[in-house]
Amino acid sequence: MDWWTNVLEGSSSRGHYPGRHGEDRYWDEPRQSVDDLLNFDNEEIEYAIALSLSEEDQKGKKVIAQLEEDEQLAKAIQESLSLESPPRAQYDGGNLVPPYPFSSGYRICAGCNTEIGHGQFLSCMGGVWHPDCFCCNACNLPITDYEFSMSGNRPYHKSCYRKQHHPRCDVCNKFIPTNSAGLIEYRAHPFWLQKYCPSHERDMTPRCCSCERMEPTDTRYISLDDGRKLCLECLDSAIMDTHECQPLYFEIREFYEGLNMKVEQEIPLLLVERPALNEAMEGEKNGHHHLPETRGLCLSEEQTVTTVLRRPRIGAGYRFIDIRTEPYRLSRRCEVTAILILYGLPRLLTGSILAHEMMHAWLRLKGYPNLRPEVEEGICQVLAHMWLDSEIYSSSGGEGASSSSSSSSPSSSSSTSSKKGPRSDFEKKLGEFFKHQIESDTSPAYGEGFRIGNQAVLKYGLRRTLDHIQMTGTFPV
Repeated sequence: MDWWTNVLEGSSSRGHYPGRHGEDRYWDEPRQSVDDLLNFDNEEIEYAIALSLSEEDQKGKKVIAQLEEDEQLAKAIQESLSLESPPRAQYDGGNLVPPYPFSSGYRICAGCNTEIGHGQFLSCMGGVWHPDCFCCNACNLPITDYEFSMSGNRPYHKSCYRKQHHPRCDVCNKFIPTNSAGLIEYRAHPFWLQKYCPSHERDMTPRCCSCERMEPTDTRYISLDDGRKLCLECLDSAIMDTHECQPLYFEIREFYEGLNMKVEQEIPLLLVERPALNEAMEGEKNGHHHLPETRGLCLSEEQTVTTVLRRPRIGAGYRFIDIRTEPYRLSRRCEVTAILILYGLPRLLTGSILAHEMMHAWLRLKGYPNLRPEVEEGICQVLAHMWLDSEIYSSSGGEGASSSSSSSSPSSSSSTSSKKGPRSDFEKKLGEFFKHQIESDTSPAYGEGFRIGNQAVLKYGLRRTLDHIQMTGTFPV
């Protein structure tokens, strides 16, 4: 199954306090009022001009030239007292930032919309602000740092932006670091959407053998004897030994009977550890196996298989201990000698594997010819998907036809969860995940075979599809 890789920028944009003198954040204005300053300067100018004229009249020299110089001086002083013009509207991160209003030559704060007066102010984001009015959109406290982060046209403290927008790893609970290009890169499970640092794919962080989620640092997964890890949620409905699996086995047989596909022979069902399953697979001449790990097997050869006889208990270090096994000699009374299932898997996963292997048994017992892997594995996956769908649908309490291929051939016994008690929200979600695994499988036999077979069943029904397979060895189109 493909995992997603996501790359995103640390923030949408960045802003600065544009210092009025180099890197300064604030601009110090004179404390004197503008009117007083204008009145004072006009009197001084008039006095200077009069004095100059008086002196020139006495001396009789350069009166006209001096007048011109004095007029230029007065004009320069007036221009130096003019306030700066308001900023133009500008684009910021794709959003138009309007110009902020100026009234009677005074600055108007873009935050509180009141006059700033003469003192410290900030000039940024296309406007001017009281220092206390330029606040973080997250904590509402003034931004006093020289740099700040932007999301759209909203400013944030860099630390507040990181808390709100920078993704945390669901495994180590740390902020996911940036890569060499300065971008945030993380992996995400395609179903659970669990986000984690790419480094956890290389540091031997374990995954649950059932739901495939990575083990968080603050959670301990259960260790099975054969090296697998099982999360506590999956452990809650896990089937741990052969005896415990028998009620589920009878439910699957009833499901097949409801489809008018009764399995006549009594076929032994055994729960086994991973080494025993792999050993039996090596001794089996027929069948197709889903690598890299096989979790179920329909045997046709006589073998001796080691089965899990008693449910183990949890010991120190979150490990299962005291597992009891015994050898089971399989004799060939028909085309199928046994069905083997990996122990320690949740009920819904165990049931879907059992429904798949039961279809292998049914095909052999009914004399179907040797089929190509994409046809045999495909139709077996269709039955596993139908059983999962019936379980999930029945637990929802809905009425009417199901949305999956089981709608064409409803089961008379839809095997509700009443025999195991009410199903938790997580178990329902887990059932959807197992369906998703079947639907998104990329292998030619199990994935593409399922999709072609499911389309045939939806179009023609299960019985007509099986008849066509028996006659031609292919799916109807």
